[in-house]
Amino acid sequence: MTVVIDRISGGGDDAPPPGGGHGPGLYQKRKAIYPKLVHGTFRRLKWILMGLMLAIYYGTPWIRWPRPAGAPEQAVLIDFAHGRFYFFMFDLWPDEVYFITGLLVLAALALFLATAWLGRLWCGYACPQTVWTDLFLYVERLFEGDRNARMRLAKAGWGPDKILRKGGKHLVWLAIAAATGGAWIFYFEDAPTLFANFFAGEASVTAYFSFGLLAFTTYTLAGTLREQVCIYMCPWPRIQGAMVDRHSLQVTYRYDRGEPRAAHRKGETWAGRGDCIDCQACVVACPMGIDIRHGSQLECINCALCIDACDEIMVKVERPTGLIGYDSDEAVTRRSQGLKAVYRPIRPRTVFYGLALFAVCAIMIWGFLQRTPYQLHVARDRNPLFVRLSDGSIRNSYSVKVVNRSYQPRSFRVTFSGVPVRQLQVPGLMPDGTGVTVTVASGEQRSIRLLATVPADRLAQALTPAEVTATVDDVDAPVRTLAAHTMFVSEGARP
Repeated sequence: MTVVIDRISGGGDDAPPPGGGHGPGLYQKRKAIYPKLVHGTFRRLKWILMGLMLAIYYGTPWIRWPRPAGAPEQAVLIDFAHGRFYFFMFDLWPDEVYFITGLLVLAALALFLATAWLGRLWCGYACPQTVWTDLFLYVERLFEGDRNARMRLAKAGWGPDKILRKGGKHLVWLAIAAATGGAWIFYFEDAPTLFANFFAGEASVTAYFSFGLLAFTTYTLAGTLREQVCIYMCPWPRIQGAMVDRHSLQVTYRYDRGEPRAAHRKGETWAGRGDCIDCQACVVACPMGIDIRHGSQLECINCALCIDACDEIMVKVERPTGLIGYDSDEAVTRRSQGLKAVYRPIRPRTVFYGLALFAVCAIMIWGFLQRTPYQLHVARDRNPLFVRLSDGSIRNSYSVKVVNRSYQPRSFRVTFSGVPVRQLQVPGLMPDGTGVTVTVASGEQRSIRLLATVPADRLAQALTPAEVTATVDDVDAPVRTLAAHTMFVSEGARP
């Protein structure tokens, strides 16, 4: 795979050196890019995906989801104040962050697999930087026109027309940036309530700060830096080199068909030459400002706009479309050698990514199926290991925590078994000899201290297995019994 990195290693002759003076610098001087609007299959696909993803981002906080009284009815909510993450019918607690970790691992593996198959599919169609840059470019074209008009306006002197066009564009950019920052904070508090409080000046400082930060970064990254984010700031162009190989389908110039290239006049023969007429349509359409005919490049985000631009030209010159298209380096090389193109979607790396994706999915599903709204945790006190009472009996102390993650208060029957308990004590509560009833509010946890006393002559060994159980009579489901294993310690046990 050929990788062109001239824009990164840079050092153009016109770039000043880091410390001043003369000679090449560390970075190439940035050249403004004015991508031309193209029409075609991939441009339409990008419009559809852009609209869909923007609708999801801006609209999701306003989706309501029915939950029991007292619980937030926002479908997607990251509730830091109460330590809950709500996602439609699911809700996660802080100690279940491993589910979020699992989702991130799934996303990474899916990205690896998609990249191994189709190159930088994420970068070209779904990356937030790409989506918002497309939106900002759309606004820019509305105010300043297409490529040539924008270039003329950039060179023109400042006057009423330029001020109105530039000013209007930036005002709309700021409005989009503000909407983006505003939508972000709605994911962390109830959207309708926060919306009213925000404009009334009653929202938290964190909300205003987060709004300002994301609005600023949206305006700066999508409106000003654009391709510089993908080239210099994003690590994925470097990482993707390890994901793709010669069999990956990427946006590719089919040099086996296009070379040798040359200008073409109507009526001239196509014999002895390639289909590329060196019109530069693919270059002026590229939002990264590169020439796809140089091969796979670090800057290429696989947006496929060059495919639409080239296809338009091929139709005009009455040649088959697809001079630029999704293809693999291996297939192009084989065709240039007169061999049949071979495509290998199933290969070691894709098999590995697929199996890893399946394994993580299976683990996640199993974890969700094992979830319960109730939890029981038991920890035996270690200082002291046990207490010998005046009558010779042995007493152990346990810290018991009962968690109720349902939407209703529950009563739990906590019992201790495994040893012949003579007396069971729970400070603050009145056990009935075999156990104690503990009421736990909805979404809360309750800790109790359990003291178990056993006659010394009833203990056959220093460490005796014991069990604490908590049974809840749930009106919405069969009786649930939770169990936690522990030990009862007596003389002779090692600390």
